[in-house]
Amino acid sequence: MFAAERRQLILEMVRANGAVSLRELARVVQTSEVTVRRDVRALEAEGLLDRRHGGAVLPGGFTRESGFPQKSHLSTAEKTAIADLAAGLVGEGEAIVVGAGTTTQELARRLARVPGLTVVTNSLLVAQALAHANRVEVVMTGGTLRGSNYALVGSGAEQSLQGLRVSRAFLSGSGLTAERGLSTSNMLSASVDRALVQAAAEVVVLADHTKLGSDTMFQTVPTELITRLVTDEPPAHDERAATELQALADQGVEITVAGPGAESGAAAGESLPPGRQTRPEMPLPGQRRTQGSGGPGGGGPGALGPQLRSAAALAEGSVGGRVTDLRRR
Repeated sequence: MFAAERRQLILEMVRANGAVSLRELARVVQTSEVTVRRDVRALEAEGLLDRRHGGAVLPGGFTRESGFPQKSHLSTAEKTAIADLAAGLVGEGEAIVVGAGTTTQELARRLARVPGLTVVTNSLLVAQALAHANRVEVVMTGGTLRGSNYALVGSGAEQSLQGLRVSRAFLSGSGLTAERGLSTSNMLSASVDRALVQAAAEVVVLADHTKLGSDTMFQTVPTELITRLVTDEPPAHDERAATELQALADQGVEITVAGPGAESGAAAGESLPPGRQTRPEMPLPGQRRTQGSGGPGGGGPGALGPQLRSAAALAEGSVGGRVTDLRRR
């Protein structure tokens, strides 16, 4: 492939996805990352894209959200490793919320094996992944369907989350920085994610290394509200991702990194070296008993399949509770 052809393909990929890693670009154009880095530098000089450590983004500083078909094919191995580790954080009988995204969809596929679990979500893809899990109760929010990522958004989704209280929220996004926290490119999605955060005692962000250091328009979770980040190991040359990880750790975020070939389970991850200030442990409300329970989702012999009901109805039940402000005082 000639240089002009490579650069045209690189430009088309960045325009289609908003942000693409050098690793992914090199794989698609079938050349080395050194050559791709040279091509990206030339395209930046022409004002056609902006260079970032480890990748390229649309010009203007803010990346934009790509559609589900594009995102589902990006960083698939990294998302799998992240989902394996994140699933190890979820215990039997917990009640959690899971936001929309391709990484959270991977997580949902692994949560199907957790007995007595209640999952509240605004994502059709997350619900679909759990639809046949006979020991998991799936609770959908209301709202208006946003077709680009198969998520329910709007006032209906936000109102259905009022009064809800669960142990953890698992969220993804378009960008993550130590300065602004997690962000996304869509205002409606950001608003629902903020409502999901307010319903949880802890916030776990799932983000691969290509999102570290990227900033998008709408903040969803400020850094001080992020309890833990589960990510993959950045390439050795990606100084931006490594710097951002350390900055997040210095602000009290617990970092769990999936190394190459990591197996499922929290033990496969590696924590960032000392330098962070660990937060005090927070209570985890919303756990339900599973032994001896014959009700739906109880995990007993008479347990029924997944029950689909509104989050508003759940908020009036055993998982409900007062929504508290999790911001540091």
